[in-house]
Amino acid sequence: MAQNCLKCLKYTMCMVNFLCFMCGTAVFGFGVFLMLNTKVSALIPTLSSLNLANTLFITGIIITCVSFLGFLGALKENRCLLITFFILLFILMLVELTLACLLLVYEKEIDRFLDKDLKESLAKSRDSTKGGNSTMNTDDWDIIQITFQCCGIHNTSDWKTKVPNSCCHESQCAPEKPVYWKAGCYNKLKVWFEENFLVTGVGVIVLCIIEVLGMCFSMTLFCHISRSGLGYKL
Repeated sequence: MAQNCLKCLKYTMCMVNFLCFMCGTAVFGFGVFLMLNTKVSALIPTLSSLNLANTLFITGIIITCVSFLGFLGALKENRCLLITFFILLFILMLVELTLACLLLVYEKEIDRFLDKDLKESLAKSRDSTKGGNSTMNTDDWDIIQITFQCCGIHNTSDWKTKVPNSCCHESQCAPEKPVYWKAGCYNKLKVWFEENFLVTGVGVIVLCIIEVLGMCFSMTLFCHISRSGLGYKL
């Protein structure tokens, strides 16, 4: 009976890690696609290297590597791979919890930092233009403004006299009298995050539960292999 339970645990762990590996591969591929096909990287100049594409790329690599270790360790009943998988999951969970705590504790400081950095990036985009709505070169801001139907950081005045066409709907961007969106992008983004806060929180909790289960499964297999005297076989 015990052997059957352990076999079930082993193959369950293999299946879950295989699914995680496939998801990690998809995230990695999407990150590469964004790196090759988008230019959104300078909205927050201080953290320009941590844009969406790079974040997905790194996250995909981490998921695929960790899940591969778990899959191979369970399949081959390798103690070395299983304990490495356990340690990596434990480190990842600590990092996630630490980041969540820092975001809550330093919420006001992060808010001021983002506001300052967004102003700097918008100023650079505004100053790099040659004048006139039709010659704007603000790829990063265009995407955000069109997606959230907003203009500037707090309102249209952030762009001064160089308001881009992405600040209004195509049907309302007549050169004579364009009708711009009144809401600022920073406030719109904050509202969007607040509305999706519950979903994000549930996602983090589910992720932590999966990581805890993964650690429990790997340690159970590790202890069974140690008692069986199977060693560090490959």
